[in-house]
Amino acid sequence: MAQYNSRTLRNIEAKIDSLEEGSVRYQVLQNAKNFKTSWVELGRSLYTVHRDKLYKEWGYSVFENYASKEIGIKKDTAMKLLRSYYFLEKEEPDYLKEDFVRQAQTASVPNYESVNLLRLAKNKKALDETDYKEFRKQVFEKGKDARELKKDLTAIIRQRLELEPEEAR
Repeated sequence: MAQYNSRTLRNIEAKIDSLEEGSVRYQVLQNAKNFKTSWVELGRSLYTVHRDKLYKEWGYSVFENYASKEIGIKKDTAMKLLRSYYFLEKEEPDYLKEDFVRQAQTASVPNYESVNLLRLAKNKKALDETDYKEFRKQVFEKGKDARELKKDLTAIIRQRLELEPEEAR
C-alpha cells in the first residue's frame, strides 16, 4: 500500500486544480488523494465487525483470521487500523464527524500509522501534556509522516529520560 507524505499530496492538489474536472487524469489524481483518508472508513468497518463479533457469523473463529483470509490484511495492520480508529473515536471524536475528513486539507489528514503513534504516545509516562499536544499538532495539523513522527517521539522520550536523573538530584 502506497503512503503519501504531505509534499506529495500538495503536489497532487496543485495538479488537480489545473485540470478539467471530468478528465481521466483528474479522476486518477482525485482517487490518489482520497486514498489517504480511506483508512478511516476501513477502520470504522473493522471496529464494527470486531465489536459485534460479526466475523463469527461469517465462519471465522477469531477476528485476525477474518482480516487475513477474507479481506487480505495482515494481523498487525488490521489491529493498527482497529486501534487507531478506536483511539480517534475515544480521544478525537471531532475528527470522525460527518464530512470532517473530506473537508480537511488532505495534506493534514494523518495516515493510520501516524494516528497509531499518537495513540501510543498518549500512554507514554515520559511525555507531559505539552509534549503530547505538540505531537498531536504534528499529526493532525501538519500531517507529518509516521517515520518522522517516530523519530521525533523517540528523541523526546530519550530527552525526558535523560532529564529525570538530574531532576531527581
